[in-house]
Amino acid sequence: MEDKTTTRERLDAEMERKLAPDTRSPLEKLVLACRMLGALGHWHGGLAGQITMRGERPGTYWTPKFGIGADEVTPADLILVDDDLQALDGVSLPNPAVRFHLWVYRVRPDVQSIVHTHPPAVTALSMTGQRLAVGHMDATPFHDNCGYLGDWPGLPIADNEGEIIAGALGSRKALLLAHHGLLTAGATIEEAAVLAIWLEQAADAQVRAAAIGTVREVKPELAREARDFLLKPQITGLTFQYFARRALREAPDCLQGAAQHPSLN
Repeated sequence: MEDKTTTRERLDAEMERKLAPDTRSPLEKLVLACRMLGALGHWHGGLAGQITMRGERPGTYWTPKFGIGADEVTPADLILVDDDLQALDGVSLPNPAVRFHLWVYRVRPDVQSIVHTHPPAVTALSMTGQRLAVGHMDATPFHDNCGYLGDWPGLPIADNEGEIIAGALGSRKALLLAHHGLLTAGATIEEAAVLAIWLEQAADAQVRAAAIGTVREVKPELAREARDFLLKPQITGLTFQYFARRALREAPDCLQGAAQHPSLN
């Protein structure tokens, strides 16, 4: 009988050898991330929230134009902005709240993509003064990995809010913002999007469980073990591909024009 360490090592080797990488372009993945998050209610209240991704040139970032809902994003709706939040096409207007993303990118060179949304369960939890509880296996990716900003700094459109939010995130991959929403910071667009989905699911489970009784947290050593497995790029990549297939079933033409985007030519 294999022990868990041997099984884990074998699975790691098999995933590395047998799982094919997603060959879609970064812009296609950004469109799909918007679509899947929109479909799952992350923009249920309208236009609040942002999603960004580093561009190929240093100090540039991709984001949807201001006023475009996540559930309707196409490649034509994506714009490239500089480190001062100016659209490089000289015409488009980015969401002004993207400014706080820039502060995270400045201090976290490991971060390639950021998601900030106000989904229902995270919104409810953010109003209670409680941190995210790791009380279920599905929440373990956030063990020692989800910060908490207990005081809302106000509308996050200025540099001061960016400094505060980046500081609260620290070296983690996620942040629960009191009176506000969530932030996830991924090494890939896939990781940032999947973590946002998982964080809303974890918050929803916590809110539901609290209606029954006290939430019992997972033992730290077991939470750490599960976190390290679930955050493997192969796992987050496969999860992203699953939600991408769902998004493409709903909108099979949503990626048209990605290769012809003017900022790529």
